[in-house]
Amino acid sequence: MTHEVRLSKDAARYLERLRREDQGRIVRRLEQIAADPTGPHSKPLTNARGFRSGRVGGWRILFVVDEPEQAILVTDIGPRGQVYRRRP
Repeated sequence: MTHEVRLSKDAARYLERLRREDQGRIVRRLEQIAADPTGPHSKPLTNARGFRSGRVGGWRILFVVDEPEQAILVTDIGPRGQVYRRRP
């Protein structure tokens, strides 16, 4: 079963500012994550319980899986070197 993907305001804003080509790559990764949130397209973060990270080139997608709601809650999208510092 595919999970619903929900973007935070910050993640949606960042995604909107990217080039169309890069937006497409990130959206495709989000679709893969929605189909299998704990599969090969993501990994758990070691210092943030419950958070996972998906990789798309130099960008990272930080998210939490909400199994009861069947949802992926994307908290942040950004460059690898910066996104982990902004984590809630």
